[in-house]
Amino acid sequence: MALEHLTVLDLTHMLSGPYGTMMLADLGARTIKIEPPGSGEATRRLLEHDKDYAADGMGAYFLTLNRNKESVCIDLKSQEGRQVFLDLVRLADVVFDNFSVGVTQRLGIDHAVLAGVNPRIITCSVTGFGETGPDVHRPAFDQVVQAMGGGMSITGTPETGPTRSGIPIGDLGGGIFGTLGVLAAVAERERTGRGQHVDVAMLDAQISMLNYMATMSLMSDIVPHGAGNGHFVHVPYNSYPTSDGHIIVACIGDPFFMRFVDFIDIPELKNPELTAQPVRFAMKAEIDALIAAKLRTQTTAYWQGALDAVRIPNGPVNNFAQALNSAQVRARQMVVSVELKNGQSVEMPGNPIKLSNTTEPRFTCPPGLGEHTESVLRELGGYSTEKLTHLKLAGAIA
Repeated sequence: MALEHLTVLDLTHMLSGPYGTMMLADLGARTIKIEPPGSGEATRRLLEHDKDYAADGMGAYFLTLNRNKESVCIDLKSQEGRQVFLDLVRLADVVFDNFSVGVTQRLGIDHAVLAGVNPRIITCSVTGFGETGPDVHRPAFDQVVQAMGGGMSITGTPETGPTRSGIPIGDLGGGIFGTLGVLAAVAERERTGRGQHVDVAMLDAQISMLNYMATMSLMSDIVPHGAGNGHFVHVPYNSYPTSDGHIIVACIGDPFFMRFVDFIDIPELKNPELTAQPVRFAMKAEIDALIAAKLRTQTTAYWQGALDAVRIPNGPVNNFAQALNSAQVRARQMVVSVELKNGQSVEMPGNPIKLSNTTEPRFTCPPGLGEHTESVLRELGGYSTEKLTHLKLAGAIA
C-alpha cells in the first residue's frame, strides 16, 4: 500500500475530517482514531438503531467513514490523557482534525506544541473558514459553505432559486483538500525533514472549485445564475426526458452538433444558421424543446445505444441503484464489501484512486470503541500493564 509507512492520528468527527482520513487509510496509512471515552466520536451513535441504515450496531455514516481504522479512547481534556496522546505523537507522522478554530490550542495539542514533541509531525485542520480572516470563528456546516461559496447560486434555475448539491460537497471538498495538503506536506518533509501545519477551509475549497467560471465572472463583472442542467455556452448540452427516464446529450463544439443533427433527424435543426454556436445559444429553448419531444418517443436504453453508435457523448441519468450496480462501476471496484465482526457484510463505495503497485485494496471492519487502546499504547507508547491499569483507573484512557 502506497502510504503504509505513515501513521495518522485521527481526531476527526462527523464528515469532512473522517472522509479525509478515510482516504489516507484506504491508501494504506495506519490510521488511529482517537475518541473520547464514553460515547466515542459523534457519528458512532448516528443511525445505530435504524432498521434500514445500521448493521452490527453501527450506522451508515460510521460504517463508511471509519473502515481501515483503529480506535483508541483517550480523554484529551485530562492532563494524563493529553500526555498519552503526546506519547503517540512522538511516533506518528500526521495529526488530522476538524475541530473548530482554537480547540487544539485549548487542549494544548496545536502544531506548535506537537512539533516540540516531534519536529517531523504534520498537522492538518479542516475548518469552515480557515484560521485567518474575519470569519475565523464563524460556525459552519456543509450547506453553509455551499451557499457562501457561490456554488448554490448557479445550481437550479431562476424559477427554483438556489439549490444545494445533492451530495455534501462542502464537507467532502474539505476532506479531499485536507488529504491533498497532507500529502504535499509529506512530500516536502522528504526534502526538509520537518513537518508543518496544513490549514484547509471548506469555504476555500468551494471557491477553488468555481474554477474557470469564477475567472469568467471576475474578468467580465457578469454574475452568472442558475442554468438548470443546461450549459451556459454549449447547445445542445442538457438532460432530456425519454419514455422511461432521462438522458444527457452533450454536444461540445460545432462538429458534434452537426453529427447530432445528421443522427437525430429533426428538420428544424438542419437550418444552416444553427451551425454557428452563437445562433444555437440564442435559440437554446427552442432547440431543447425540439430535442426533448423527439427523445420522449423511445427509452433511455434505446437512445443510449443509438447515440453510442454514432459517438455522440451521452449518458443515462442514473438513480443510486442504477449507478451502484452499473457494469462500469463494478468493474472498477467502486462498490466494495466490508465484513463486520458479526459476520455480516456491508457494501459501500470503494477507493477511486487506483495505483498500479497496489493490486489488492484493503477494506477492514470499522473499529469498536476503544478496541485498540491497549495494543496501540503497548506497541507505540511502550506502556506496561501496570501503566495501562493506572491510566484506566484514572479515566485517562478507556
